[in-house]
Amino acid sequence: MILRTTLLSLALAQPAGAFDLAWPVACTLGETCHIQQYFDHDPGRQATDFTCGLLSYDGHDGTDIALATRADMAAGVAVLAAAPGLVKGVRDGVADFEPFVAGRECGNGVVVEHADGWQTQYCHLRQGSVRVSAGDTVATGTPLGQIGQSGMADFPHLHLSVRQNGTEVDPFNPTATTCGPGDTTLWAIPVSYEPGGLLDAGFAAAVPDFDTIRAGLSTLPLPDTAPGLVLWAYLYGSRAGDQVLFQITGPTGRVLEETEVLDRPQAQLFRAMGKRLTAAAWPAGDYAGTVVLQRNGNLLDEMAVTVRITP
Repeated sequence: MILRTTLLSLALAQPAGAFDLAWPVACTLGETCHIQQYFDHDPGRQATDFTCGLLSYDGHDGTDIALATRADMAAGVAVLAAAPGLVKGVRDGVADFEPFVAGRECGNGVVVEHADGWQTQYCHLRQGSVRVSAGDTVATGTPLGQIGQSGMADFPHLHLSVRQNGTEVDPFNPTATTCGPGDTTLWAIPVSYEPGGLLDAGFAAAVPDFDTIRAGLSTLPLPDTAPGLVLWAYLYGSRAGDQVLFQITGPTGRVLEETEVLDRPQAQLFRAMGKRLTAAAWPAGDYAGTVVLQRNGNLLDEMAVTVRITP
């Protein structure tokens, strides 16, 4: 079982009112999904999100609402129309996890036109999941498909593009040309900004590889002869100087307490700490692991996980 706490977030301004967007995914931000990349507000070769933070990349023209693992994608997470409109185009049949084909970077997708020159585009949908056709009228919240990993996508997510009269617009700060405080947002219900955090955590008998973690690694009971007891953490949006604290306690007390200082920003990463078996067996019972992510001395995110060791 995993428990989590996220404490550092920024509530955004009230909606602009001219064109309001509903949240376009059947998920809870900060719990079952996260925003991996925001619209790039840097006019040069660098990249900054609308807060002047680092959760973007050069030229990124949308909002990436991501799932933690491919197992979450396989469970099926609906993509929803963010506003009422007319479906102008769809694509399905592009395989997930395959190298993208030039001209099909969006993968499977849906384009919806709205009043007053507004348009939304939904990319990287799961193959075979698209539920609408060109010419359909959709209401806010109409299911369009499911989050996938088709097209130019390194992880399962929805890339949401918003345009007005053909110009890309950041729904978090639609009037800004550079990063910094704004006074408007297109979200009907303001969406909090989270500057990075923990996506998953668990126990294993050895340090897992990153692809296994990204696929979705469950914590299972371990035998008391397991060669190691490893606590791992899957993170996003790290910055140089962030601290990741690991703590494991067991039936006989403290097993491990270690801190790692991250040396560079990374979009996604994992870290692990553990101990080798040095006795005949681990003491049987429940072991509790806690991972804490700190930034500039402040708690950014926290996860707790448990594992049972059996004879």
